[in-house]
Parts: sequence; C-alpha cells; structure tokens
Amino acid sequence: QVQLVESGGGLAQPGGSLRLSCAASGTRYSISNMGWYRQTPGNQREFVADIAEDSTANYAESVKGRFTISRDNAKKTVYLQMNSLKPEDTAVYYCRAEQTLAFQYEYWGGGIQVTVSS
Repeated sequence: QVQLVESGGGLAQPGGSLRLSCAASGTRYSISNMGWYRQTPGNQREFVADIAEDSTANYAESVKGRFTISRDNAKKTVYLQMNSLKPEDTAVYYCRAEQTLAFQYEYWGGGIQVTVSS
C-alpha cells in the first residue's frame, strides 16, 4: 500500500511562490505517474499537473507558464513549484500517484491547503 504525504503548503501573497512536495512510501516498486489536483469548497477536484516517470509533464491551462512539476524517481517524490500565484489558486491540493503492477493502482494524499491572499 502506497502512502502519499504532501508538504509545503501555506499562505502566500498574490504574485508570490510556494513549492509543494509529495513523497510516496510503502513500496519498493516504481511509481509510473504522479500529479497534483486541487479542490475548492463546493467544487469538484480538478487537474493541475502530472508527470510521467520519463518526466513528460502535462498542465492545466490555468497554470501553464506559472507552475512547474518535477519529480525525483529515486526519492519517489513529486514537486510543484507555483509562481505568480493568484487568489484563484487558493484550494486544497492533492497529490495523486499511479502504480502499474499486475493491475493499475491509484493513490491519493490527504491534501494540503494553499491560500493566496494579501
């Protein structure tokens, strides 16, 4: 069973930066895809960015050019560098991981709050 633990959230001013981290543990096998989603009260969880094991990355249009996703395969950790933050980036951010063994498994972190406010 893979556990995902997010860190790095908090309060930032508009135009500021934050860096989220998500570390996977509990497995000796590689993680195929890792990503970030976010959710605000009353809304569905939405895709932010993801990155494959070969570092191919995808971004939501709303964060392109401002957020950068990266990963360290040896540490089974994914990062989200968030620059030029806007109040609308305020949300709970969730880490997601996929692992393909005999079957494909999906794991989620518990979420971390990001608040962008002056």
